[in-house]
Amino acid sequence: MGDKISINIPIETEKLVPDHSPLNILLEDPEFVVVNKPSGIIMHPGAGSSYGTLAHRLVAMFPETHLVGHPKRPGIVHRLDKETSGVTVVARTSEMYLHLTRAFADREIQKRYLLIVKGAPRQERGIVEAPIGRHPSRRTHMAVTSNGRPAKTCYKVLDQSGSQALLEVQPITGRTHQIRVHMAAIGHPIVGDSTYGQKNPDADRTLLHAWTLDFKDRTGRTWLGACSPPDDFKRTAESLNLALPMTPDSTLKTRPQ
Repeated sequence: MGDKISINIPIETEKLVPDHSPLNILLEDPEFVVVNKPSGIIMHPGAGSSYGTLAHRLVAMFPETHLVGHPKRPGIVHRLDKETSGVTVVARTSEMYLHLTRAFADREIQKRYLLIVKGAPRQERGIVEAPIGRHPSRRTHMAVTSNGRPAKTCYKVLDQSGSQALLEVQPITGRTHQIRVHMAAIGHPIVGDSTYGQKNPDADRTLLHAWTLDFKDRTGRTWLGACSPPDDFKRTAESLNLALPMTPDSTLKTRPQ
């Protein structure tokens, strides 16, 4: 009588099955990695996608990310849509995960995108400031709504030809589908975006590319991740006589003072 029995039940941590498909590494540091996500790949497992995501590739090359953040979203601190290509930063340590998560929430990370749109805005530079929320009837879509969350997007026309234009866009906020919704709202949907525009014979996907990403690490160093658009984007731009800008190198930009 009076004996105490202790039972240690191990807690199983759900792990993703590594996918050894290649990853295009732009920058690598002990605390983070910057990769070029191909179009057509989902960031992490979700409804209808249990394998073959970017997360599965990450845990194959960087197994330590298994312990960073959510088990199904290891190290992932921001999202790119399935059809969107380009730069994304991933944390390799829990400390960097918290640092980057706060930096995104505080809008300290600058992102620039390249996109081809239908028509051309009248002004060479402009700001779209309109709240975004769930579409009232199509629940998988987003829309500009009076009760949505504040959203702000800055754009610059880089080139135009005929009925299309090449834009550089900087989202100030980070709402779901923000760039796609805002471009459609001003009458210039992204070419190939059948959700917020219409199907286009010039593109098999939404021509949206995450071009550059500026961020600071935990020591105060500033990094630039950058990658040129993929071949399908380049082919479409060339066929439309749109000149793409030169892409800078991914690099350490500044050290702490």
